[in-house]
Amino acid sequence: MPRPNLVERCIMMCVCSKEMFSSKEMFKGIVPALGVVVCLFLVGCAVTPEEYNTLGIAYNDKGEYDKAILEYNRAVKANPQYAEAYYNRGRAYSSKKQYDRAIMDFNKVLEIWPLFAEAYNNRGATYGAMGQYELALSDFSRALEIKPIYAEVYISRGLIYYDKGQYEQAVSDYGRAIEINPNFAEAYCNRGVTYNAIDEYDKAIPDLNRAIVINPKYAEAYYNRGRAYAIKDQHDAAISDYTKTLEIDKDYVKAYYYRGRAYGVKGEYDKAISDFSKVIEIDSGDGEAYCNRGVAYAGKRQFDKAWEDIKKAEGLGHKVSTDFLRVLLVASGKEG
Repeated sequence: MPRPNLVERCIMMCVCSKEMFSSKEMFKGIVPALGVVVCLFLVGCAVTPEEYNTLGIAYNDKGEYDKAILEYNRAVKANPQYAEAYYNRGRAYSSKKQYDRAIMDFNKVLEIWPLFAEAYNNRGATYGAMGQYELALSDFSRALEIKPIYAEVYISRGLIYYDKGQYEQAVSDYGRAIEINPNFAEAYCNRGVTYNAIDEYDKAIPDLNRAIVINPKYAEAYYNRGRAYAIKDQHDAAISDYTKTLEIDKDYVKAYYYRGRAYGVKGEYDKAISDFSKVIEIDSGDGEAYCNRGVAYAGKRQFDKAWEDIKKAEGLGHKVSTDFLRVLLVASGKEG
């Protein structure tokens, strides 16, 4: 099938003459405003690399990464030195988890524009996603040399420190991001998560509170505050936060799992079973969810179902507590 021409690829919004629109800047203004692919059919109007790039951004914003990449390809073909198009294509590849291609594009950007701090930040984040932490840290440091007041880089570097278990450095970087931007919800959330990791729950909760005040639809902040409340044995508060998480993101699997555990601790076994069943519906290979549902069935003295789930959990490679197995044997009359 032949490749469609430009007019066929675009939505025809209007036909006009040179006299009505003499500037191709009109094209650039309409695309982002409408959020769709728009073509102004101007007599003798050629599409510029900048316009291809703008189309790519519009697709990228809608999560249509393959279409975005196609437009970025056209942009760099028309102008092989167009750093912004390489940068945007690199971000699209990274979103598709095609990390090697993303790195190649960020490398090209930095050949053309060596002082592009955002490219260092995104290449560093891509290295981080690949587990190449030292390369990531090197890129973040370079980005901060170029642009010292760059809150997003402190967030990126903090994530790497967190993954490396260097929690003090992570807390420091998130704090620096907050100094630069006091309304940076992600910085408060990430610092709260880090405080959770080092058992400083009374510091975690205020940070997560602040993240939620800034962004009331921040599912990750509600979830992590719920985890802090649960560890502090404030199970009703935890359940409330997990429920809010799921109102925002109905596919947040961990929120179902930990809400199920909180219900189990409270002896609300039917609700626990419902939540663990939802986890299993989303991920049938989650042995831990089968195990916990088995514990809930045992709490209801439905021992046949409990044993069925425990055997399923073991079959999936989950190690079931020997103490629980001993109790279940006795309770179900299977001992001996």
